[in-house]
Amino acid sequence: MHSKHDVEKDFPNLSKDGYSLTSPETPEYNCIAWAAGDDEVWWWPDSSYTCYWPSEIPRAETIESFIKAYEKLDYSVCSNAELENGFEKVAIYADHNKKPTHAARQLNSGLWTSKLGSLEDIEHTTLNGLISDSYGSVAVILKRPIKHHD
Repeated sequence: MHSKHDVEKDFPNLSKDGYSLTSPETPEYNCIAWAAGDDEVWWWPDSSYTCYWPSEIPRAETIESFIKAYEKLDYSVCSNAELENGFEKVAIYADHNKKPTHAARQLNSGLWTSKLGSLEDIEHTTLNGLISDSYGSVAVILKRPIKHHD
């Protein structure tokens, strides 16, 4: 079991920004899937086709490919990560080579939720909490209208 100490070692900004562990570890899904609302499969544009990736989207580890994957879910690029009434947002992180590394989804509360690889899901106060050597920084924010289920 991963501990809060391990998480804070990997992401030192989390301890000062605030976060909580919200699920047990699982290899079933990753952050890209979790941000897309999928907790059953691992999303990644791997060239060996071992992971799920939307079929019409290039299997390329580029910000553009990740944007296209979320656009299939009605997301579109937007200018900020502020809580916006009627919308849900996703943040895509990328390293210094502009290779996507992580995605986080905004909750109705304005907090963010992330899946840390095959580890736990966490709820974090800010996007800055996950800025790190391994995840890099936020490259793009997307939003979509919240669908109301009747």
